[in-house]
Amino acid sequence: MPLKVAVQMDHISSINIAGDSAFAMMLEAQARGHELFHYTPDRLAMWGEEVFGGLEPVEVRDEKGNHFTLGEKQRINMADIDVVLMRQDPPFDLAYIAATHMLEKVHPNTLVVNDPREVRNAPEKLFVTEFSDLMPPTLVTRDRDEIDLFRKQYGDIVMKPLFGHGGAAVFRITQDDLNYGSLYDFFAATFREPWVIQQFLPNVKHGDKRILLVDGEFAGAVNRVPAEGDLRSNMVRGGAARESELTEKEREICARLGPSLKEKGLILVGIDVIDGKLTEINVTAPTGIRAVAKLGGPDVAAHVWDVLEAKVKG
Repeated sequence: MPLKVAVQMDHISSINIAGDSAFAMMLEAQARGHELFHYTPDRLAMWGEEVFGGLEPVEVRDEKGNHFTLGEKQRINMADIDVVLMRQDPPFDLAYIAATHMLEKVHPNTLVVNDPREVRNAPEKLFVTEFSDLMPPTLVTRDRDEIDLFRKQYGDIVMKPLFGHGGAAVFRITQDDLNYGSLYDFFAATFREPWVIQQFLPNVKHGDKRILLVDGEFAGAVNRVPAEGDLRSNMVRGGAARESELTEKEREICARLGPSLKEKGLILVGIDVIDGKLTEINVTAPTGIRAVAKLGGPDVAAHVWDVLEAKVKG
């Protein structure tokens, strides 16, 4: 039976279809005969206990520059939608949080992916600390004295904003870096929330592996290698995707995380692993589906829809 599928996303005209996981899932849903709708988060409206969306029917094509056609906007009760893919990019700010509260009104009768309550409670750089024994040494603070103590113990560090995304504002600071004071001042003036401080892992030069899990099970992986002269391996920052198999340690990490992800209704998750160390658990809009497929890996989008169809029909 065809499903009604609404995709909450940044406007479809703005996406890079070559690497966009939401687009991959839309292509797969359309191929399966599901009815697709597109909307941006600002088109949600909550009337008491009911939530409405300004939804546009959408047809998608895997053609750069000609990848979508939108129909006329319709006011639709979100309770009449079978599946909502919550896929707008962070920042994970109050607007993002407000959208999770609205969608929580219709979930789980309307299956929201990922569970909006759990997304709200699982910021990627905080949720991961529930598995701190799998991580490199990590500090969350904005206190200068604490950061100084951390640097003294671990030497080279990485500083990044707690709610950042896509590799933005990620800095390596060496033990004798004369820019440390200025960078601290910059962070203090720019970010009100605490920051993430981690021990620098030199083997990041060999790649930062993105591992995708679907309903708590391993689904695919890609190794993202930083561009020459850059710390960051994010593909939107010039990182190169390389085919990858899981190491034994990475399989252990997946096995540890899987039951918790499944219990929380976090159906599509991307975890980041550097040199056998877990650094992030991405639950908002994890990427990597298209990169895995292009490198000859599993069809993660098909796996996702197998799971979603079973959940809706079950």
